[in-house]
Amino acid sequence: MNNTPTTTEIITIAGMSCGHCVAAVRQALQEIDGVEVQEVAIGSAHIQRDPDQVSNQQIVDAIEDAGYTVSGINQEPAH
Repeated sequence: MNNTPTTTEIITIAGMSCGHCVAAVRQALQEIDGVEVQEVAIGSAHIQRDPDQVSNQQIVDAIEDAGYTVSGINQEPAH
């Protein structure tokens, strides 16, 4: 991995209702180079992303291709 700082983001996702949904979104996100999945739950996902390697649009496209709707991507505040 390069030295570019990653951003931690919270993705709000509509249309998820069960464990299968969580697994489908996790799989879609894990297939994107430059994304590290931290947690996926019904309605949201927490990821780390290399902004030089992957755009928000690529994340939205992957989740929508899995059958869900992204209603927001927010950068998590630094601790």
